[in-house]
Amino acid sequence: MNTDTIGLNAGSVWAALNEVEAVDTKQLKKLAKLKNDRELFAALGWLAREGKVNFVIGEDGKELIVSLVQNC
Repeated sequence: MNTDTIGLNAGSVWAALNEVEAVDTKQLKKLAKLKNDRELFAALGWLAREGKVNFVIGEDGKELIVSLVQNC
């Protein structure tokens, strides 16, 4: 995996998040059509570094819920 691939995957993740309010990582991986967790988390790291995503721990304390940062 190289930075070009990570950037493309970040675009897919952003597009998927743009369609939903908030989603857990398992669902997000499916929505973004990524192959594995490594691709998902690299893409989320890219988006996090750019300040474009929020992370919240789910009610069960196990799931990570992801959403886009809302610009005010």
